[in-house]
Amino acid sequence: EHSDGSIEFWLACEAYKKITSQRKRISVARKIYNDTSVIFMFQINIDSPVRKAIIRNIQEPKQSCFDEAQRIISMHMERDSYPQFLESKFNQKLKHSLQTNGNNSMVN
Repeated sequence: EHSDGSIEFWLACEAYKKITSQRKRISVARKIYNDTSVIFMFQINIDSPVRKAIIRNIQEPKQSCFDEAQRIISMHMERDSYPQFLESKFNQKLKHSLQTNGNNSMVN
């Protein structure tokens, strides 16, 4: 799983949508693409037309530049990453720890 890249990309898209300055939008769009291009190409299941659209869009980016890719990433996280996380040993240990600490604090 490369969920950390997915989450980073999704969060970057959310921050990007709030940018109002066209100059800053261009800079941030290129940064998002450059920082995540390896993720796009090799780790996240985004099809070629969406990748090509992003490459076109970052030339004169609008707020919706990454919307389709973000939608796909959200769908993958919802269907795959999140259910796997819920079943992971890490999550099970975390839940157990929180339950144990919660019960201990109620006793004190």
